[in-house]
Amino acid sequence: MSDLKQHIASAFDRDLEGIQARILKMGGLVEEAILDAAKSLETRDEELAGKVVKGDKSIDALDEELNDEAARLIALRQPAASDLRVVLAVMRMSSNLERIGDLSKNMAKRTGVLAQLTQINGSTAALRRMARDVELMLKDALDAYIRRDEALALDVIDRDREVDQMYNTLFREFLTFMLEDPRNITSCMHLHFIAKNVERMGDHVTAIAEEVVFLATGTKPHGVRVKEDRTSSDPALSADIGME
Repeated sequence: MSDLKQHIASAFDRDLEGIQARILKMGGLVEEAILDAAKSLETRDEELAGKVVKGDKSIDALDEELNDEAARLIALRQPAASDLRVVLAVMRMSSNLERIGDLSKNMAKRTGVLAQLTQINGSTAALRRMARDVELMLKDALDAYIRRDEALALDVIDRDREVDQMYNTLFREFLTFMLEDPRNITSCMHLHFIAKNVERMGDHVTAIAEEVVFLATGTKPHGVRVKEDRTSSDPALSADIGME
């Protein structure tokens, strides 16, 4: 290899390492946002909720930086097919992480509202467990990305069914609470929106894991992933509902 080609290859490797370092930093911030948002909800800690809301700006900034750097890398380095696949996959992963950050922020924004309302027994603890499962899925998806571990990525995809099932259970419980006492309706509606947002986080983590499978094998996972969320067919219930 000529000195010029070696220099270009080394420069590309440095740029790619920079992009991958950003995606992992972003992933760490998103993991923290998920856990802090769920904790603030359970403990009614409005200060912690505020930290999550403010911290979303850092996640958004990393997403913008990563996409700008990736676009520059593609334009200047014109990477080969395999390297281009990595860059495009990281850009899609960044987009999914940004959306999870938004959903965590939306959860945190409801903490202040719910702190003023009647508490629904056991609901916030259940939501925190559900959020913890999603955070662990994200951690494993990022580990799978680092190691290009197809098996771990597929395991993450499969675990999303458990998150869907948890959501279905909570949805039924909230309906029961509302039917038993109309005074629970406002609290349960807010809690349902939070549960739906956590369920959507699981979908975005699944999309990240699918990108890892693509990087490891060159193909997306075979077959159509079956959603266990029984409300997904209802547009009123399946949207990403936040508090902008």
